[in-house]
Amino acid sequence: MSISSTIKSIQDIMRKDVGVDGDAQRIGQLVWMLFLKIYDDKEQEWELFGDYSSPIPEHLRWRNWAANAEGITGDELKQFIDNELFPALQNLQPKGDDQRAFVIKSVFEDAYNYMKSGQLLRQMINKIQEGIDFNKAQERHLFGDMYEQILRDLQNAGNAGEFYTPRPVTEFMVRMVNPTLSDKVLDPACGTGGFLTCTIEHKRKHYVKTPSDEQVLQNSIFGVEKKPLPHLLATTNMILHGIEVPFQISHDNTLARPLISWGPKERVDCIITNPPFGGMEEDGIETNFPQALRTRETADLFMTLIVHLLKDGGRAAVVLPDGFLFGEGMKSRLKEKLLEECNLHTIVRLPNGVFNPYTGIKTNLLFFTKGTPTKDIWFYEHQYPEGVKNYSKTRPMRIEEFAVEEAWWGSEADGFATREENQFAWKVSADEIKARNYNLDCKNPHIGEQISHDPEELLASYAQQQQEIQQLRDQLKSILAEALAPIHAKGEKSPTSGRG
Repeated sequence: MSISSTIKSIQDIMRKDVGVDGDAQRIGQLVWMLFLKIYDDKEQEWELFGDYSSPIPEHLRWRNWAANAEGITGDELKQFIDNELFPALQNLQPKGDDQRAFVIKSVFEDAYNYMKSGQLLRQMINKIQEGIDFNKAQERHLFGDMYEQILRDLQNAGNAGEFYTPRPVTEFMVRMVNPTLSDKVLDPACGTGGFLTCTIEHKRKHYVKTPSDEQVLQNSIFGVEKKPLPHLLATTNMILHGIEVPFQISHDNTLARPLISWGPKERVDCIITNPPFGGMEEDGIETNFPQALRTRETADLFMTLIVHLLKDGGRAAVVLPDGFLFGEGMKSRLKEKLLEECNLHTIVRLPNGVFNPYTGIKTNLLFFTKGTPTKDIWFYEHQYPEGVKNYSKTRPMRIEEFAVEEAWWGSEADGFATREENQFAWKVSADEIKARNYNLDCKNPHIGEQISHDPEELLASYAQQQQEIQQLRDQLKSILAEALAPIHAKGEKSPTSGRG
């Protein structure tokens, strides 16, 4: 049975269980079990190469409770998983300085066994055991493909879709940033780890030549993810991509630290990320940021943090919605900071539908380097392939589409001297951007105003307008709240002003 058939059989088993509700829970259930199976396969490999001691207590290792098809089942299995396995892994203590225990503990801190039937659990475990062997070389590649499919399935799992950036976008961004072997690379909102795995593949392809090079790579990848399911997926993804102890994938909220607490030693060479947009942070998070840049909008806070965390000469590529480009108020102040502290040299404007079905909002890829102010910004309007009017599940974006941008790109070393304006590329000076109050929503001057009568495009345009209206309302509320705050504070103090 193929790996994809095995996964389909496992999903069919989960659908019979009353405790598993919806795609996100099915994926969460599947992935913690896959993690333990993959980890056991990796441990077999490590045992062959020397004196290896597992951080997992012997009776809790996959091989000792799951591998035997005739092993414990029913209520006994259910109680073992809920009352022994999970509590022990969630409280795992490291032996000495072995980071593996920290990785396993962080993975299981917020994992959950949704399944209620011990019999169905045993069926699922047996399918995993007989259908997946990560130590078979020919299966590793197939397993990677299967994992990609799991991540694509997240797009249809409600809010979980935010964790998946289409692979063509991640590959293009990584190629253009071009992280070198020793470059410390961070994704501060890493989701399921797509940008980091692309970075690993890029470094191995271009820079890893020796075992010592591989060790440098292992220590150069960093990610932070707030939500439990994508963190579990990201950690598993790192192991699948040969990061043996992915302790650098933290389960945390990068925005929860005061900006000034990030010291010089924590600065990085590259940041490649798709921060969550359209969402609001919980009350109080904004107080970690300077007064002029305070907002509860997640993507804006991440942009402030990204600029702060880059070393001088550090490079970034960030996915952001159109709302960031034209937004005013705090967004204008943030864009002013960005253009003063960084060279925002390129904005690739993506068409509708790249992130379908999660969102129809138009998005942009911003590329910038910290240390010198922006003089000119190049815009490139990415085109649909011939005959395509929108991306869909059956017709997704392909990496080959970015060949045009890659051929046009040039080199930052000579200030992109080879770039030329064309039908889809144009340049705008920083002075012009300042005169526009830092509105980066610059339309293609080579294409006249076009009116579409396609119902899907009209509906998408309407939805985008509603989004923009809501963003403007939120900004207005924020401005009013800031303006009224001193008045409220004065009013609260007045009744007690005469007391000694």
